[in-house]
Amino acid sequence: MQKMIIESIKVTRGVLDLVLADSALIATVEQAGKLCVSALQNKKKILLAGNGGSAADSQHIAAELVSRLNYDRPGLSAIALTTDTSALTAIGNDYGFERAFARQLEAIGQEGDVFFAISTSGNSANILAALKSAKSRGIKTIGLTGKTGGKMAELCDIVIKIPSPCTPNIQECHIMFGHIICQIIEDTMFGKEYGNKPKTA
Repeated sequence: MQKMIIESIKVTRGVLDLVLADSALIATVEQAGKLCVSALQNKKKILLAGNGGSAADSQHIAAELVSRLNYDRPGLSAIALTTDTSALTAIGNDYGFERAFARQLEAIGQEGDVFFAISTSGNSANILAALKSAKSRGIKTIGLTGKTGGKMAELCDIVIKIPSPCTPNIQECHIMFGHIICQIIEDTMFGKEYGNKPKTA
């Protein structure tokens, strides 16, 4: 059992080493953070969606923005489209599960908002539909996906591809980059005024 644990940690470390060595990927994450800062400074929203573990990541990242990541500061406008069970089940029942996120974007999304599309395969049907709806409404899109990017890669304004085919390792990096993007937002928007008040566990 301990051997398996050690091997799993080594695999994760290997993926992180690939990420660290990829200067283009690091630059893409920085670009994503700056896009979010620009949207929030212009009174726009961050919207997020994914399925399964990626739904949890959507909620996690949204919570870091609405509440806080590293220090106390004003709340930021972020909504995970995965949390309203009444909306999700109504849309699923009336229009089909593929429309679960697209319909919500059509209802509450505005030009200049930023939509995080999270899919480890890059091929989730409801994420692809949401990206198309976002584009039609002038919503900027950031994709968090895996090694190939799947079909969603060509639909995103910015795509962050994790250099791994393994879903757990992709998800580990997604939440890491989610935290980093939140830190870029906090530091850029509030660091000078609020950065001396660290968050503790």
